Amino acid sequence: MIVCHCQNITDADINAAVDWMRASDDRTIITPGKVYRALGKAADCGGCMPLFLSVMRQNDNLEVPMHLRHLKPAATQENHHERRQKGH
Repeated sequence: MIVCHCQNITDADINAAVDWMRASDDRTIITPGKVYRALGKAADCGGCMPLFLSVMRQNDNLEVPMHLRHLKPAATQENHHERRQKGH
């Protein structure tokens, strides 16, 4: 199925790129931008992004590797404001 008409990218292309990235580096975080680059293409209009992401999410190799999960706690909105300097 064609996912991105602008760049002629299919679901098979996306899955192959995700699988290749995971096989070549089990520590990488796979993003849509990395998939486009792996395919030698770039996003154009962005209309395909919801379907593009849906195809990516269905691939079992997309998951963040277990050893990379929870490395840094997420900053809360409250903590973000506490870091501001007084005059701002």
